[in-house]
Amino acid sequence: MKKISIVLPCYNEEDNVVPISTEIVNIFETDLTHYDYEIIFIDNCSSDNTRPLLRELCRNNKKIKAIFNAKNFPITSGYHGLQQTTGDCTVILASDFQEPPALIPSLVREWENGYKIVSCIKSSSRENKIMNFLRTCYYKTIKKISEVEQIEHFTGFGLYDKTFIEVLKKINEPIPWLRGIVAELGFKRKNLNYEQQRRRAGKSKNNWYTLYDFAMLSFISYTKIGLRFATILGFVMGFLSFLVALGYLIYKLIYWNSFDAGIAPIIIGVFLLGSLQLFFIGFIGEYVISINMRLRLMGRPLVIEDERINFDAD
Repeated sequence: MKKISIVLPCYNEEDNVVPISTEIVNIFETDLTHYDYEIIFIDNCSSDNTRPLLRELCRNNKKIKAIFNAKNFPITSGYHGLQQTTGDCTVILASDFQEPPALIPSLVREWENGYKIVSCIKSSSRENKIMNFLRTCYYKTIKKISEVEQIEHFTGFGLYDKTFIEVLKKINEPIPWLRGIVAELGFKRKNLNYEQQRRRAGKSKNNWYTLYDFAMLSFISYTKIGLRFATILGFVMGFLSFLVALGYLIYKLIYWNSFDAGIAPIIIGVFLLGSLQLFFIGFIGEYVISINMRLRLMGRPLVIEDERINFDAD
């Protein structure tokens, strides 16, 4: 009997962990009866009632397992959870029902057809229309400028064969970006469209700062165009500034008594060049921050675990 692992990262999801575990168990008892399964919750140090509920779930069903992180690891927690699975394939999805568990049987069918990765693509969304539009613009931009393939509207939700999971375990990356790794490694992949749902309960833990952090991680990990653009634009602006200065000098020499340039061009030039310099210093700083983080985290574990439940059942 083949075994399917389900990974559910969670953080302050007291209203969702019980319903989603119930729904997933029902799926295996009705649609996937000829498969064994394990459900792994990896909790990012929740401060609400999530952990007591997870303990109760694990007590009532030994196939439900839990990892309690010592603190919140928003980027690496799900990646670490994938590495702890023992199934022939692994499905990872959010605990808030935005990524529907009802898709699990379809993912398994595509896996049985020979695909090593089944990536779920948001063809539409019931979330805020402005946010969805901004995400679409971001994905299309990063796809055009990236050196490797970028999968539009892919959040990591999908199914991964155990051969891919074994590769993940060998990647020594302190800040792994699963979305980029999926496209970069070249495993046989199938895209499956779905409509992103609204959260069933609770509030999103992401804000503009965390979303910006995720966006910049993808941008600086897979593109060089930003730094190249800064270099080229700096050269072009410097050349144009030289031509303008030369033109002013010649014009002043010819019309020495009648030409009065004033200080307006100087002020405009200073503000323009100053703003460009500040922008690109900040942009280059993002790369420096990324390098610093990678060096600082190199060799460290992806997460620090506080407790494990039901893993001894294996």
